[in-house]
Amino acid sequence: MTGSADSATSPTFRLAYVPGVTPAKWVRVWNERLPDVPLVLRQAEAAEAPELLRAGEADAAFVRLPVDRTFLSAIPLYTETTVVVVPKDHVITAVEEVTVGDLADEVLFHPLDDVFDWDRPPGEPAFERPPTTADAVELVAAGVGLLIVPQSLARLHHRKDLTFRPVVDAPESSVALSWPEDATTDLVEDFIGIVRGRTANSSRGRKATDPEPKTKRAEPTTARRKPATPSKPTGRGGRGGTGGGTRGGGAKGSGAKGGGKRGKPRGRP
Repeated sequence: MTGSADSATSPTFRLAYVPGVTPAKWVRVWNERLPDVPLVLRQAEAAEAPELLRAGEADAAFVRLPVDRTFLSAIPLYTETTVVVVPKDHVITAVEEVTVGDLADEVLFHPLDDVFDWDRPPGEPAFERPPTTADAVELVAAGVGLLIVPQSLARLHHRKDLTFRPVVDAPESSVALSWPEDATTDLVEDFIGIVRGRTANSSRGRKATDPEPKTKRAEPTTARRKPATPSKPTGRGGRGGTGGGTRGGGAKGSGAKGGGKRGKPRGRP
């Protein structure tokens, strides 16, 4: 089965992605690092992608949050700017950005595949809910309403007669990499590493081959030095009884009998 724990029996890696996500850069790195494991792409609607993971029909997917975290693991990647799609001759094009309040008197479409978690968009409700975002874009081009979408979807459905403006206080859509929590396979780990920008030699990449432990170099043995025998006092005059405690460091033994003095005796005046 593709994506099983034993990567030797997993000849392909199946990756689903929702509209607006462009996985090309990650696919390119995958093909460079794992040329023997084909990556199979499958585009899915935003609501469909988590179900593909549940059914085991994809090993991982780029999804729009939220997802069911009791079953799926997810790594949030980025949050998109929300925009309103308008005809190029619409009055909104005169400003750089708008608020939800600015759209209160506009007809806003709410397609059935809308990725935002709201009961209905702000503004005046449209006469119907278009089946898809693509259908809603066609209606915007016809001049019968506007559409609020993530910026990537506005670019995906770009038309020469339409443009868009950011909606600064609208809900936002976040994209994440997701996979079944109980199916974190070696291939899934490989793809996580690619998405996170890890190098091919990263220690957190594939776990199939662990480096051999390095042989510990034997430390050179050194002969123990025999502790030095403390020097005997040369006379009774030294402080501390060691003969080395006199100020100046030398043990002159000036008060000892028979202690030979070094050097010539000082002459009398």
